[in-house]
Amino acid sequence: MHRLPKLPLTFLPALLLALTLILPAPGARAANEARIEAFLETTGFDVALESIRLSADSAPSMLGIEAAAFGSEWSRLVREVFDTDLMHDMAGDILGRALTDDLLTHASDFYASGLGQRLVEVENDSHMEEDDALKTEAGQAIVAGLVRLGSPRLEILKRLNDASGSEDSSIRAIHEVQVRFLMAAAGAGVIELRMDEPDLREALRSQEGDMRTRIKANALANAAYTYQSFSDRELTAYAEALEHPKMRKVYELMNAVQYEIMANRFEAVAARLADMQPSQDL
Repeated sequence: MHRLPKLPLTFLPALLLALTLILPAPGARAANEARIEAFLETTGFDVALESIRLSADSAPSMLGIEAAAFGSEWSRLVREVFDTDLMHDMAGDILGRALTDDLLTHASDFYASGLGQRLVEVENDSHMEEDDALKTEAGQAIVAGLVRLGSPRLEILKRLNDASGSEDSSIRAIHEVQVRFLMAAAGAGVIELRMDEPDLREALRSQEGDMRTRIKANALANAAYTYQSFSDRELTAYAEALEHPKMRKVYELMNAVQYEIMANRFEAVAARLADMQPSQDL
């Protein structure tokens, strides 16, 4: 899937929250699970889920603590809380109930194509790249070069990011991860939170302007880096595919699933930190 920012979470849309779990017959359930598994692999969303653990080190920093302060205990905590199989099962369960056959087929057909599989390969590599700073620096250099040349490629990259809805969902994600993580940490006694939830949300909203600018710039640099081996014509074809109404619905769902899993896991981290870090004021 088109590379989403490594940022925690937003609420699942009302569509997901309103779902009623209806258990199909065993044979139908097995067939549906097989289709979802194929979908996760074909689109690269399985790798995107695995990359969620790379965002884990941002958790202590929200509390003013460096992950390194926990030593080897932090690595163990990340392995256990951000377990790949657990996150994979969570995604499969939600998608199995929320993703219609029509949407599943539409997205799978594109990503199973020759262009689609090449895109998935570079997106998978980008998701699992641990040195985000180096990647962003390289992407920024590419963007600067495109600006100097007056290249139309810059607008194509912006079009890709707009089509995937990454900017708005990332802003909501940042707000929600901070609120839900800090509230969970306060509830677990890890910190003493000196403002209530409405005030915390309002404080975050006041920073949205600067945040949007940073997210847009980072997303553009990441896209420039990730898709540097593709032609303008190929990226235009990709943008057109992402702009299709069915693909937009798929991305709305995929964004929601990815970010909700992040939320869930960050809240689990907050609960576990109570046994690793003495309480402190925030």
